Amino acid sequence: MTTSTVTAPVPAKTSGKGTAPDPARQRLRRRLAQWGFVAPAVVFMLLFFGYPLVRNVVMSFQHYTPKTFFTGEAPFNGADNWASVFQDVLFGKALWHTLVFTAGSLLGQFCIGLALAVFFNRRFPLGGVLRSLILLPWLVPMVVSGIVWRRILDQDTGVLNTFLDTLGLGGQTPWLTSPDMALLSVILVNIWIGIPFNMVILYGGLQEIPKELYEAASLDGASGWRTFRSVTLPMLKPVVTVVLVLGFMSTVKILDLILALTDGGPADATQTLGTLTYQNSFVELDFGAGAVVGNVLILISAVFAVFYLRANRTEGK
Repeated sequence: MTTSTVTAPVPAKTSGKGTAPDPARQRLRRRLAQWGFVAPAVVFMLLFFGYPLVRNVVMSFQHYTPKTFFTGEAPFNGADNWASVFQDVLFGKALWHTLVFTAGSLLGQFCIGLALAVFFNRRFPLGGVLRSLILLPWLVPMVVSGIVWRRILDQDTGVLNTFLDTLGLGGQTPWLTSPDMALLSVILVNIWIGIPFNMVILYGGLQEIPKELYEAASLDGASGWRTFRSVTLPMLKPVVTVVLVLGFMSTVKILDLILALTDGGPADATQTLGTLTYQNSFVELDFGAGAVVGNVLILISAVFAVFYLRANRTEGK
Protein backbone atom coordinates (compact mmCIF):
# COMPACT_ATOMS: atom_id res chain seq x y z
CA MET A 1 0.00 0.00 0.00
CA THR A 2 1.41 3.37 -1.09
CA THR A 3 1.02 6.37 1.14
CA SER A 4 1.08 9.79 -0.54
CA THR A 5 2.03 12.90 1.32
CA VAL A 6 0.35 16.14 0.45
CA THR A 7 2.36 19.28 1.15
CA ALA A 8 0.25 22.09 2.47
CA PRO A 9 0.76 25.44 0.72
CA VAL A 10 2.89 27.90 2.57
CA PRO A 11 0.75 30.81 3.68
CA ALA A 12 1.73 34.23 2.35
CA LYS A 13 3.43 36.56 4.75
CA THR A 14 1.03 38.93 6.28
CA SER A 15 1.39 42.25 7.93
CA GLY A 16 0.58 42.90 11.53
CA LYS A 17 -3.14 43.02 10.72
CA GLY A 18 -3.04 39.64 8.94
CA THR A 19 -3.26 41.04 5.38
CA ALA A 20 -0.68 41.03 2.58
CA PRO A 21 1.16 44.36 2.06
CA ASP A 22 -0.34 46.56 -0.61
CA PRO A 23 2.20 47.25 -3.42
CA ALA A 24 0.56 50.56 -4.22
CA ARG A 25 0.87 51.65 -0.61
CA GLN A 26 4.53 50.64 -0.54
CA ARG A 27 5.22 52.67 -3.68
CA LEU A 28 3.46 55.63 -2.11
CA ARG A 29 5.60 55.35 1.01
CA ARG A 30 8.78 55.19 -1.05
CA ARG A 31 7.68 58.21 -3.06
CA LEU A 32 6.89 60.16 0.11
CA ALA A 33 10.26 59.21 1.56
CA GLN A 34 12.00 60.44 -1.61
CA TRP A 35 10.14 63.74 -1.52
CA GLY A 36 10.96 64.04 2.16
CA PHE A 37 14.67 64.17 1.28
CA VAL A 38 14.12 66.54 -1.65
CA ALA A 39 11.68 68.90 0.08
CA PRO A 40 14.27 70.87 2.15
CA ALA A 41 16.29 71.66 -0.98
CA VAL A 42 13.14 72.68 -2.87
CA VAL A 43 12.01 74.95 -0.02
CA PHE A 44 15.48 76.50 0.18
CA MET A 45 15.55 77.18 -3.57
CA LEU A 46 12.08 78.72 -3.54
CA LEU A 47 12.79 80.96 -0.56
CA PHE A 48 16.28 82.17 -1.39
CA PHE A 49 16.28 82.01 -5.21
CA GLY A 50 12.74 81.80 -6.51
CA TYR A 51 11.21 84.56 -4.37
CA PRO A 52 14.00 87.13 -4.94
CA LEU A 53 13.88 86.44 -8.68
CA VAL A 54 10.12 86.93 -8.88
CA ARG A 55 10.33 89.98 -6.63
CA ASN A 56 13.00 91.53 -8.83
CA VAL A 57 10.85 91.02 -11.94
CA VAL A 58 7.84 92.59 -10.24
CA MET A 59 9.93 95.52 -8.99
CA SER A 60 11.03 96.31 -12.54
CA PHE A 61 7.41 97.19 -13.34
CA GLN A 62 6.92 99.37 -10.25
CA HIS A 63 7.75 102.90 -9.24
CA TYR A 64 9.89 101.76 -6.34
CA THR A 65 11.52 104.54 -4.30
CA PRO A 66 13.01 104.89 -0.79
CA LYS A 67 9.59 106.12 0.29
CA THR A 68 8.22 102.67 -0.51
CA PHE A 69 10.17 101.18 2.40
CA PHE A 70 8.10 103.29 4.80
CA THR A 71 4.71 103.44 3.07
CA GLY A 72 4.75 100.10 1.29
CA GLU A 73 3.30 101.79 -1.78
CA ALA A 74 4.97 100.91 -5.10
CA PRO A 75 2.48 101.62 -7.90
CA PHE A 76 2.86 99.78 -11.17
CA ASN A 77 4.10 101.95 -14.01
CA GLY A 78 4.00 99.42 -16.82
CA ALA A 79 7.11 99.31 -18.99
CA ASP A 80 8.30 102.83 -18.06
CA ASN A 81 11.35 101.51 -16.23
CA TRP A 82 12.32 99.28 -19.13
CA ALA A 83 11.84 102.07 -21.67
CA SER A 84 13.93 104.55 -19.68
CA VAL A 85 16.76 102.04 -19.23
CA PHE A 86 16.88 100.94 -22.86
CA GLN A 87 16.78 104.56 -24.06
CA ASP A 88 19.69 105.49 -21.82
CA VAL A 89 22.97 105.74 -23.74
CA LEU A 90 24.82 104.50 -20.66
CA PHE A 91 22.99 101.16 -20.82
CA GLY A 92 24.36 100.47 -24.30
CA LYS A 93 27.87 101.34 -23.16
CA ALA A 94 27.55 99.15 -20.07
CA LEU A 95 26.29 96.22 -22.15
CA TRP A 96 29.21 96.53 -24.57
CA HIS A 97 31.73 96.87 -21.75
CA THR A 98 30.25 93.79 -20.08
CA LEU A 99 30.66 91.72 -23.24
CA VAL A 100 34.25 92.92 -23.80
CA PHE A 101 35.17 92.47 -20.15
CA THR A 102 33.70 88.96 -19.99
CA ALA A 103 35.18 87.75 -23.27
CA GLY A 104 38.62 89.23 -22.57
CA SER A 105 38.72 87.85 -19.04
CA LEU A 106 37.62 84.35 -20.03
CA LEU A 107 40.08 84.18 -22.92
CA GLY A 108 43.04 85.36 -20.85
CA GLN A 109 42.21 83.25 -17.80
CA PHE A 110 41.66 80.10 -19.81
CA CYS A 111 44.71 80.36 -22.07
CA ILE A 112 47.16 81.20 -19.28
CA GLY A 113 45.52 78.72 -16.88
CA LEU A 114 45.76 75.93 -19.47
CA ALA A 115 49.41 76.76 -20.19
CA LEU A 116 50.25 76.64 -16.48
CA ALA A 117 48.28 73.40 -16.02
CA VAL A 118 50.24 71.75 -18.83
CA PHE A 119 53.48 73.12 -17.38
CA PHE A 120 52.79 71.80 -13.88
CA ASN A 121 51.59 68.46 -15.23
CA ARG A 122 55.26 67.47 -15.40
CA ARG A 123 57.05 66.63 -12.19
CA PHE A 124 59.96 68.86 -11.23
CA PRO A 125 61.51 70.12 -7.96
CA LEU A 126 59.39 72.62 -6.00
CA GLY A 127 56.47 72.12 -8.39
CA GLY A 128 54.01 71.74 -5.52
CA VAL A 129 55.30 74.88 -3.82
CA LEU A 130 54.94 76.93 -6.99
CA ARG A 131 51.39 75.64 -7.52
CA SER A 132 50.51 76.70 -4.00
CA LEU A 133 51.92 80.20 -4.54
CA ILE A 134 49.94 80.65 -7.75
CA LEU A 135 46.75 79.95 -5.78
CA LEU A 136 47.23 83.09 -3.66
CA PRO A 137 45.41 85.53 -6.02
CA TRP A 138 42.37 83.27 -5.91
CA LEU A 139 42.37 83.12 -2.11
CA VAL A 140 42.58 86.88 -1.54
CA PRO A 141 39.19 88.66 -1.34
CA MET A 142 38.41 90.47 -4.58
CA VAL A 143 38.00 93.85 -2.88
CA VAL A 144 41.45 93.51 -1.31
CA SER A 145 42.91 92.55 -4.68
CA GLY A 146 41.25 95.58 -6.27
CA ILE A 147 42.63 97.98 -3.67
CA VAL A 148 46.15 96.52 -3.94
CA TRP A 149 46.11 96.73 -7.73
CA ARG A 150 44.78 100.27 -7.59
CA ARG A 151 47.91 101.24 -5.68
CA ILE A 152 50.12 99.27 -8.08
CA LEU A 153 48.57 100.90 -11.16
CA ASP A 154 48.56 104.44 -9.79
CA GLN A 155 49.93 106.79 -12.43
CA ASP A 156 52.15 108.85 -10.11
CA THR A 157 53.16 106.58 -7.24
CA GLY A 158 52.34 103.10 -8.54
CA VAL A 159 54.93 100.34 -8.43
CA LEU A 160 54.34 99.38 -12.06
CA ASN A 161 55.05 102.83 -13.47
CA THR A 162 58.07 103.19 -11.20
CA PHE A 163 59.43 99.88 -12.47
CA LEU A 164 58.81 100.84 -16.10
CA ASP A 165 60.48 104.19 -15.52
CA THR A 166 63.53 102.41 -14.10
CA LEU A 167 63.76 100.32 -17.27
CA GLY A 168 63.45 103.43 -19.40
CA LEU A 169 60.10 102.34 -20.85
CA GLY A 170 58.14 105.34 -19.67
CA GLY A 171 56.57 105.60 -16.27
CA GLN A 172 53.55 107.83 -16.73
CA THR A 173 51.00 105.41 -18.18
CA PRO A 174 47.46 106.33 -16.95
CA TRP A 175 46.35 102.76 -16.33
CA LEU A 176 43.16 103.63 -14.44
CA THR A 177 42.61 107.29 -15.27
CA SER A 178 42.51 107.12 -19.07
CA PRO A 179 39.23 106.08 -20.78
CA ASP A 180 41.32 104.23 -23.35
CA MET A 181 43.32 102.22 -20.79
CA ALA A 182 40.96 101.70 -17.87
CA LEU A 183 38.89 98.81 -19.25
CA LEU A 184 42.01 96.99 -20.42
CA SER A 185 43.58 97.43 -16.98
CA VAL A 186 40.50 96.04 -15.23
CA ILE A 187 40.47 93.05 -17.60
CA LEU A 188 44.15 92.33 -16.89
CA VAL A 189 43.57 92.46 -13.13
CA ASN A 190 40.59 90.10 -13.43
CA ILE A 191 42.69 87.72 -15.54
CA TRP A 192 45.31 87.71 -12.78
CA ILE A 193 42.62 86.83 -10.23
CA GLY A 194 41.01 84.06 -12.32
CA ILE A 195 44.14 82.25 -13.52
CA PRO A 196 44.48 80.02 -10.40
CA PHE A 197 40.91 78.71 -10.68
CA ASN A 198 41.37 77.76 -14.32
CA MET A 199 44.75 76.20 -13.63
CA VAL A 200 43.50 74.05 -10.74
CA ILE A 201 40.46 72.68 -12.60
CA LEU A 202 42.37 72.04 -15.82
CA TYR A 203 45.30 70.50 -13.93
CA GLY A 204 42.88 68.07 -12.30
CA GLY A 205 41.52 67.19 -15.74
CA LEU A 206 45.02 66.56 -17.08
CA GLN A 207 45.70 64.15 -14.22
CA GLU A 208 42.75 62.00 -15.33
CA ILE A 209 43.99 61.52 -18.91
CA PRO A 210 45.40 57.96 -19.29
CA LYS A 211 49.16 57.96 -19.81
CA GLU A 212 48.75 55.16 -22.36
CA LEU A 213 47.31 57.66 -24.84
CA TYR A 214 50.47 59.75 -24.72
CA GLU A 215 52.62 56.63 -25.07
CA ALA A 216 50.63 55.56 -28.13
CA ALA A 217 50.95 59.02 -29.67
CA SER A 218 54.71 58.95 -29.04
CA LEU A 219 55.02 55.56 -30.73
CA ASP A 220 53.12 56.93 -33.73
CA GLY A 221 55.67 59.72 -34.01
CA ALA A 222 53.25 62.53 -33.10
CA SER A 223 54.87 65.85 -32.23
CA GLY A 224 54.17 67.69 -28.98
CA TRP A 225 51.70 70.08 -30.60
CA ARG A 226 49.99 67.23 -32.47
CA THR A 227 49.65 65.27 -29.23
CA PHE A 228 48.24 68.29 -27.45
CA ARG A 229 45.72 68.96 -30.23
CA SER A 230 44.65 65.35 -30.80
CA VAL A 231 44.87 63.87 -27.31
CA THR A 232 44.93 66.52 -24.58
CA LEU A 233 42.27 68.92 -25.84
CA PRO A 234 39.65 66.27 -26.77
CA MET A 235 40.07 64.53 -23.42
CA LEU A 236 39.83 67.87 -21.60
CA LYS A 237 36.63 68.94 -23.36
CA PRO A 238 34.23 68.16 -20.44
CA VAL A 239 36.51 70.00 -18.01
CA VAL A 240 36.91 72.93 -20.39
CA THR A 241 33.13 73.25 -20.62
CA VAL A 242 32.79 73.40 -16.84
CA VAL A 243 35.60 75.97 -16.54
CA LEU A 244 34.11 78.25 -19.18
CA VAL A 245 30.56 78.04 -17.80
CA LEU A 246 31.61 78.75 -14.22
CA GLY A 247 33.97 81.47 -15.42
CA PHE A 248 31.22 83.14 -17.42
CA MET A 249 28.75 83.06 -14.53
CA SER A 250 31.26 84.62 -12.13
CA THR A 251 32.67 87.19 -14.58
CA VAL A 252 29.55 88.63 -16.20
CA LYS A 253 28.24 89.93 -12.86
CA ILE A 254 31.48 91.22 -11.30
CA LEU A 255 30.93 94.35 -9.26
CA ASP A 256 33.34 94.65 -6.31
CA LEU A 257 36.54 94.50 -8.37
CA ILE A 258 35.45 97.31 -10.69
CA LEU A 259 34.22 99.45 -7.81
CA ALA A 260 37.54 99.03 -6.01
CA LEU A 261 39.60 99.84 -9.11
CA THR A 262 37.72 102.55 -11.01
CA ASP A 263 34.19 102.87 -9.57
CA GLY A 264 32.93 102.61 -13.13
CA GLY A 265 35.06 105.50 -14.42
CA PRO A 266 36.74 107.37 -15.84
CA ALA A 267 33.93 108.84 -17.93
CA ASP A 268 31.98 105.56 -17.55
CA ALA A 269 34.75 103.71 -19.43
CA THR A 270 34.48 100.70 -17.10
CA GLN A 271 30.75 100.82 -16.46
CA THR A 272 29.25 97.34 -16.78
CA LEU A 273 25.78 95.94 -16.18
CA GLY A 274 26.80 94.98 -12.67
CA THR A 275 28.03 98.45 -11.75
CA LEU A 276 25.06 100.05 -13.53
CA THR A 277 22.69 97.99 -11.38
CA TYR A 278 24.51 99.19 -8.28
CA GLN A 279 24.51 102.81 -9.45
CA ASN A 280 20.80 102.85 -10.30
CA SER A 281 19.72 101.10 -7.11
CA PHE A 282 22.03 102.42 -4.40
CA VAL A 283 23.41 105.68 -5.76
CA GLU A 284 20.46 107.16 -7.64
CA LEU A 285 17.97 105.15 -5.53
CA ASP A 286 16.00 104.21 -8.65
CA PHE A 287 15.25 100.64 -7.63
CA GLY A 288 12.97 99.99 -10.59
CA ALA A 289 15.72 100.82 -13.10
CA GLY A 290 18.21 98.78 -11.10
CA ALA A 291 15.84 95.81 -11.19
CA VAL A 292 15.57 96.14 -14.98
CA VAL A 293 19.35 95.96 -15.45
CA GLY A 294 19.52 93.08 -13.00
CA ASN A 295 16.88 91.21 -15.00
CA VAL A 296 18.90 91.77 -18.18
CA LEU A 297 21.91 90.20 -16.45
CA ILE A 298 19.78 87.23 -15.38
CA LEU A 299 18.44 86.87 -18.92
CA ILE A 300 21.95 86.87 -20.41
CA SER A 301 23.04 84.17 -17.95
CA ALA A 302 19.90 82.12 -18.65
CA VAL A 303 20.43 82.27 -22.43
CA PHE A 304 24.04 81.19 -21.98
CA ALA A 305 22.94 78.31 -19.73
CA VAL A 306 20.31 77.15 -22.27
CA PHE A 307 22.84 77.09 -25.10
CA TYR A 308 25.27 75.21 -22.86
CA LEU A 309 22.66 72.58 -21.90
CA ARG A 310 21.53 72.12 -25.50
CA ALA A 311 25.10 71.75 -26.69
CA ASN A 312 25.75 69.09 -24.05
CA ARG A 313 22.53 67.29 -24.95
CA THR A 314 23.42 67.27 -28.63
CA GLU A 315 26.90 65.99 -27.85
CA GLY A 316 25.48 63.25 -25.65
CA LYS A 317 23.29 62.00 -28.49
